[in-house]
Amino acid sequence: MSDPGVQLPRLHPLGDAALLCELPAPATLEAQQRIWALGEQALQWPGVLELLPGMNNLTLSFDPAQIDRSALEEKVRKAWPGLAAGAVSGREIEIPVAYGGDDGPDLEDVARHTGLTPHEVVRRHSQAQYVVYFLGFLPGFAFMGGLPPELATPRRPEPRVAVPARSVGIGGAQTGIYPLVSPGGWQLIGRTPLELFDPTAESPTLLRPGDRVRFVAASVAA
Repeated sequence: MSDPGVQLPRLHPLGDAALLCELPAPATLEAQQRIWALGEQALQWPGVLELLPGMNNLTLSFDPAQIDRSALEEKVRKAWPGLAAGAVSGREIEIPVAYGGDDGPDLEDVARHTGLTPHEVVRRHSQAQYVVYFLGFLPGFAFMGGLPPELATPRRPEPRVAVPARSVGIGGAQTGIYPLVSPGGWQLIGRTPLELFDPTAESPTLLRPGDRVRFVAASVAA
């Protein structure tokens, strides 16, 4: 439903052909849904070329020859109060995970930080439902909301030079999966056999914004 009282995003120019629409922290599912709704509507506006959704923000790339920045800002301000933060329309996806051991070398550290046993960390991590807020950092890397707050764990003080592809990790209050070998500082608790990014596929990324994700414990080595 329309909510005229909802806080307007802050608008910042990014050069001459991009506009950043930014909401204040914290990130919430409702905020992300409004961002997605704004993006869907903005794609219908003449001159808007591309969308880049982020955590609590949306960047609109536009053609200044078709629409100037002030006119685009006015469209955003007028559209925002009427945007609906309705139910997520994404897909439901289950991701099998081998937790602990060589696949999840930081599971014990997460357990110590949270005061839970490794098996309890796995149980709570795999029982939650997550929502993909946006893709970033690496192709196919999904930043997900929904991590149980008791599992929140700070990133490693020294990032790894090479995190194995398909590693499942916890970084602060979020969980995510590294689609490719990459440096990274998230706490690695498991690994999935599923490919997160295939540039040759019709849909290169396994996950998309709005998808609902459940992790399934295929095995636990703690």
